[in-house]
Amino acid sequence: MPDGAARALDAVRGRIASACARSGRDPGAVALVAVSKTFPAERVREMLALGQTVFGENRVQEALDKIPLVGAGASWHLVGHLQSNKAKRAVGTFDLIHSVDGADLAREIDRRAAERGIVQPVLVQVNLSREATKSGAAEEETAALLEALASLPHLDLRGLMTIPPPAEDAEEVRPWFAALRELRDRAEPLLGRKLPDLSMGMTDDFEVAVEEGSTLIRVGRALFGER
Repeated sequence: MPDGAARALDAVRGRIASACARSGRDPGAVALVAVSKTFPAERVREMLALGQTVFGENRVQEALDKIPLVGAGASWHLVGHLQSNKAKRAVGTFDLIHSVDGADLAREIDRRAAERGIVQPVLVQVNLSREATKSGAAEEETAALLEALASLPHLDLRGLMTIPPPAEDAEEVRPWFAALRELRDRAEPLLGRKLPDLSMGMTDDFEVAVEEGSTLIRVGRALFGER
């Protein structure tokens, strides 16, 4: 498996580099989040030994079980939906929470971060496609939500995240990625601060996401295989 892991990682990195070349971007500006949900710690350690350091988990408890088994050197992101009652355990465990979708959750994260004496980096998840099965703030709610988060002293508001609707052709989701970037660009002058991160793009569409400005791509299947 280590040889297979190395080939998979090299292939994904090559695709990132090619997408960056097409769009005139520096590959160093795009972070690869290896989504390790449901995969055992052994598989994560293989990727870590190959130099992949950022890993994404969907569930807080699975991450808490896995992180001690992986050991030092890994950075962990929460890429799945976060319930308020899980905020206490998520804060400080994850270097970045991608999925803040409401002011109540943001305030709970801020409260828990204050208790720990830390500042928690977060992204706001936006449900641009208004799919009932997906979490995320509606586009028209995003500006107010960003303003609310920016006022919380124990949150480091880093940017936006989205999950586009499923599509057979990656080009079909390009408008959603462009829309998130444009939403970020409109929000920055209103907030008077930069929002440097855009979390968008997964195995089937991350090259298009990179071309549209993604700084964090969440890739699972192309690295670890089918679940």
